[in-house]
Amino acid sequence: MPAPSYSYTLETASAPAPAAVEAGVYYNPRLDPKNFLDGPLSPIPSTRLRQMLARPGIVVAPGICDGISARAALEAGFDCLYQSGAATTASRMGQPDLAIATLNDFVGAGQMVSSLDTSVPVIADADVGFGGPAMVARTVRQYARAGIAALHIEDQVQTKRCGHLLGKQVVSREEFLTRIRAAVIARDSIPGGSDFVIIGRTDSAQVLGMDEAIERLKLAAAAGADVCFIEGVRTKELLESTVAALAPTPVLVNVISGGLTPSFTYPEAEQMGAKIIIFSLVSCVAMLHACRTAMRSLKKTGTDFTTAQGMDPKQFFEVMGLNEIIELDAKAGGSAFQVV
Repeated sequence: MPAPSYSYTLETASAPAPAAVEAGVYYNPRLDPKNFLDGPLSPIPSTRLRQMLARPGIVVAPGICDGISARAALEAGFDCLYQSGAATTASRMGQPDLAIATLNDFVGAGQMVSSLDTSVPVIADADVGFGGPAMVARTVRQYARAGIAALHIEDQVQTKRCGHLLGKQVVSREEFLTRIRAAVIARDSIPGGSDFVIIGRTDSAQVLGMDEAIERLKLAAAAGADVCFIEGVRTKELLESTVAALAPTPVLVNVISGGLTPSFTYPEAEQMGAKIIIFSLVSCVAMLHACRTAMRSLKKTGTDFTTAQGMDPKQFFEVMGLNEIIELDAKAGGSAFQVV
């Protein structure tokens, strides 16, 4: 099978280019979507995600922030998860999404989530790649090694912020494309051939306008991004036009209640042509509300009886996988958990 082509056409960033790349487009025949149309879903999460992208239907990935929210999403029947950078920063560090969390923080969170059900794809935020091309490549390798199925890399500056806050700054086209190329080259250099999915994200719509955002994503796709992610798309019409402009590259849309993008349902997003929809803060915002209620109730009443809603410790641990561990222990000949 022929090797991937890395001959790229580079455009200047001084002004938006009127035409998409005509030559030097990355192509890896092994990763052609037609190779993922048939057969049973793979137990390998990155391959499974490619199959989901190649086949009918929208991929719905709720944002998770820790093991509890991931377990809740799996219990609800979701077949893909999204590890939000904002949620990871908040849950692991108690800090806002302002480029405070490090590569190690993100990899640790992603490895834990990916281990809960090793066949369920996890799409993980990688911010700006945590540095230059060498760090972007290192990020891809560490994410893939952790069992994560996909990551997205964006074009904000290193001192980035949540994509639904104001005041964002973005790097030049060249720097953004360098990040994408570094990610693709790193993925293709993984021994054995990796199906890891690279998602190119642009935050430039609010800074430089929709035309520049779409052009950046066209260039990202030409550089090897498997999926395009436009952050902060403000209307149904803009999402539909983005999908049309980027076809056949799949488009990801991020919905955050109260954010820049309208609160599309996933059936609505599918009708607009989106292939992936993520709800980045669905778990951490809900958990904040629930935890606030519980803490205020405990402070006021002196007990957690009401907020526990009848859930005892064993019931809680069952959601966390207690029964699976008891079964494994018994099959191995252990007797530590005969009574729990």
